[in-house]
Parts: sequence; C-alpha cells; structure tokens
Amino acid sequence: MNKFSAIDYIIFVIYFFVVSGYGYWVYRRKKTATISGSHDFFLAEGSLTWWAIGASLIASNISAEQFIGASGQGFQVGLAVAAYEWVAAIALIIVAVWFIPVYLKNKIFTMPQFLETRYNQTVSLIMAIFWLFLYVFVNLTSILFLGALAINSLAGGSQETFHYIIIALAVFSLIIALGGMKVIGFTDVIQVLVLVIGGLATTYIALTLVSERFGLGKDALAGFSAMLKNAPDHFKMILPKPGPHASQQDVDKYLLLPGIAMYFAGQWIVNLNYWGCNQYITQRALGANLKTARTGILFAGLMKLAMPIIVILPGIAAYVLYKNGGLQHEMTVGGHLNPDNAYSAVLGFLPNGLKGLSIAALTAAIVASLAGKANSISTIFTMDIYKKYIKRDADEKSMVGMGKIIIGVALFLSILLTWKDLLGIGGEGGFTFIQKYTGFISPGIFAIFILGFFWKRTTGGAAIAGILTGFLASVLFNNYAPSLFGHETFLYTAFPNGHGGYEIPFLICMGLSFLFTMIVMVVISLFAPKINPKHFVLDRSMFKVEPSTLALIVITLLLLTTLYVKFW
Repeated sequence: MNKFSAIDYIIFVIYFFVVSGYGYWVYRRKKTATISGSHDFFLAEGSLTWWAIGASLIASNISAEQFIGASGQGFQVGLAVAAYEWVAAIALIIVAVWFIPVYLKNKIFTMPQFLETRYNQTVSLIMAIFWLFLYVFVNLTSILFLGALAINSLAGGSQETFHYIIIALAVFSLIIALGGMKVIGFTDVIQVLVLVIGGLATTYIALTLVSERFGLGKDALAGFSAMLKNAPDHFKMILPKPGPHASQQDVDKYLLLPGIAMYFAGQWIVNLNYWGCNQYITQRALGANLKTARTGILFAGLMKLAMPIIVILPGIAAYVLYKNGGLQHEMTVGGHLNPDNAYSAVLGFLPNGLKGLSIAALTAAIVASLAGKANSISTIFTMDIYKKYIKRDADEKSMVGMGKIIIGVALFLSILLTWKDLLGIGGEGGFTFIQKYTGFISPGIFAIFILGFFWKRTTGGAAIAGILTGFLASVLFNNYAPSLFGHETFLYTAFPNGHGGYEIPFLICMGLSFLFTMIVMVVISLFAPKINPKHFVLDRSMFKVEPSTLALIVITLLLLTTLYVKFW
C-alpha cells in the first residue's frame, strides 16, 4: 500500500483553504449585512436556505464513527446496519411534519428552553447540565479521538503525529465554529460535497478491488454483483433470531441488530430522539421558516437513503476480500481481526490523488461534526445557563462573546481528554462508547419530549420521574434483568454474549425502558389536572404540508420501500 504523495497533500491543502476561505467570506458578508446578534450567531436566524439546512444536517451527522464504525459493522454484520440510515429517513419525515411546527410556533431555540416552556425550570436545568456533559465528554471527545486515530493510521504516523492531528482538527473546527451557525451551515455544503465525492471514490475502489479479486477486471458493477453472490448473508436487512444451536458469531450479530424486533423497539427511539430532540441537530432548522425547515429536513432524509453506499458498502467489500484471502494484514491488529479497520484498509489501496480526496472527505465529516457540536454546547450554555443564572442582563454582544469563549473552552477540553485517551474510548470502540453513554438516557428524554408535545396532561413531576425511570430501567435491562428474571420472559430473550454471561439486545432494552418510562409518566400525570396550563396549543393547520413537501415525502417512502423489498 502506498502512503500519501505530493498530489494527495496538494488536494488536501486546497480543500482546507477552500472551506476556510468560503467560511471567512460568509462571515464577512454576514458581518457587513446585519448586526451579529445572538440568535444570528447561534441559529443563523432566517439566513440558511433549505439546501444548506439539509447539507448541514448530513455533514453534522456523518462523522468518524460512521465512516469507521458503520464500515466495521458492515464488515461484521452487513447491510442490516443500514437500518440506522434508512429508518432515519422516516424519522426525519416525522420531525419535519410534526415536531418542527411545534418548535417554530412556540419560538423554541434550545432543547432546555423547550423543557422549561413545557414543564418547568428544574427539568430544563437538569437536562441542560446533562447535555453539556454529554456533548463535551462523550460526543466531542469521541469524534476528535476517532477522527485523529483514523487519519493518523492512514498516514502511517506515530503517537506524536497523532497529537498534531488532534490539534489540527480542533483548530480547524474552531475556525469554522467561531463564525457562528451561518458559517457552519454554508461551509457544511462544501463539506458534504467533499464527503460524498471522496466517499464515492472510496466505494468505487472497494468494488473494483472485489472485481479484480474474482478476475472480472476493474469493473465496479461486476464487483458489486460478485459481492451479492459471494456474501448473500451480508445483504439481508432482517437478521433471523438465533436458535439454541446458533454460532456465537450469529448471536453477536443479533445482539447488535435484533432482526425485525428492533423495528418495534429501540430503532425508533434512537432515530427520533437524535433527529427530533437533539440540540446538535434541530438547531439547524430552528432559525428558519416552516417551509424552508421542512424542505431542508426532508432533503437530508433523501440523502440518508444513499449514505450506506458511502459508509457501509466499503465494509462489506472488505469482508468479501478478507473472506477470499485479501486484506489479511490490513484487517488484523496484534494477530486479531478488527472489523473497525475495514474502511482504512480499503483507503490504503486508493491511487495517488484519490487518497488525498478521501482523507479530505473524512476530515470534512470530522470538522463539520466538531464545529456543529461546539456551537450547540455554546448555545445551550449561553442561552440556558449564562443568560438565565449568571448574567441575566447580558446584551447581544456579551452573549456572542461568551458563546465564542465556550466554543474555545469545549474544544480545549476535548483536546485534553483525547490526548492520552483519558476516557478509554480506544478500549471500547468509538461507536460503542457513544451508544453506551447516550443510550442509557435516550428512552427517558424521548418520552418526556413526545408526551410534552402531544399530551396536555403531562406534568413537570412526571418529566423528572421519566428521566430517572428511563435511566434506571436502562441499567436494569442492560445489566441485571437476565440474572434477576431469567433468560426468557414474555418481554425479552437474553442471549449468551460469549463472555460467560447473557445479554438482551441493546435496542430491545431501549424499547423496554421507553415503555416503562411512558407508563410511569402517564400514571403520575393522571393524578394531575386534565390540562396542564403549560401545555402546547396545537391545531391541525400546523401540521398541514404543501404539495411540494408531500411530493418529497412520497418520493422518500417509495425509494425506502423499494430498498426494503430488494434487501429484506
């Protein structure tokens, strides 16, 4: 495998200067056109177009954990992991039609503000602090660590190089983030173009490598056909439930993606919570009008349908190559197979020029996610803590100034935590690390949002109980239920995890936690008046969609149906 050539470095440097230069141009244009108020800095109020919103959603969503983690899961499990991408398309339809109108009508700018408006200040403050810790100590740090690790591995760098890459990624993200949400949103359009073009180049090379391995020449379509024939089990969306004599490998796959059962459980909670109740994501649409926000969100949904081509197919190609005697050295670490090496193993075979483009794509995904996450941290701290509890008379200028300081502090903290991997991300794997720490609280968060939206009776006390119940139920089902209640109950089936214990599939645990959280919240709220005075006033006109919006929804659903019919 060849390392970087001069043309690779040139392409990467061009990418850096184009993104930075465009970001500076957007910033200068914004500065001369309008006063840089707090809502403009944090939300790009009224200035992001539908295509900028859609592109920014995708750029912020696709990061190192998708390129590395999803490709690794593609190697291990196959196309079934595309459920995360394809269910997201439906989740985005739900968010566009039913969630966003409620946010916009009630002038919601942050998720803690939603909780204060609908429930009370206590719920808002608890969740604001939680989200700040989650975004800094889990998301920002894991994105930076995984990204630096992947780029350093591809460059064949040392530990010292790894540290330089950490600093470079953080500084690049800081440059973009300090321009505010408008700069982030519009530079994300370039980031997505680079991400898609570079990602497609990697997928093309992966397919041609498979084609060559089977003596079919350099033909990407022939390579895809060979993959379908050689690994049909890797092109099934629904994994069968393991029987009593199933191999541990099949059990491990099912624990990760529990067949059709996950579509009645955690898959919806993961996606609806992420796309509809997450400051990091919803922030892009909260400053726009309803039609622009909806179109941008649905545009992102259409792009999500194509994402498996970029982030999962290379992993499946690496599996087919490995299975047939290729990539033996590239896929092993310390003598053990490591599925997370799939993407970098394929990248190593890219020709000069394309390698630089693909590294630029990976960097684009990392930087867009870091900048967006840093801006969300800044938004929550400034608007929900600084303005409310520290300096209530803060003017627009001081709020923007504080926002910029917090962006710098958040990225500096992420460098410190990543420098020697103080949180142990490398030991657990980035994707697992993120899922572990967000998944325990997601059922509770989603329950308080969904009941807050659509049930007038839900109370603040029920919301606090929901947060606690969701967390405790997640701990119970993930760690203790099999030993306390047995391996087979009417609620779940626990499977051997290969380490001497039994586990319930993680996505099933999320569904069960959500169910019990909803029950607790409903019971508590039934003891309150029939209508909570802080409920949201809804009317049917809020949820009506224009013909162009309906057309986008229909196209998305038809494409999704076709994909599931083909790969069921």
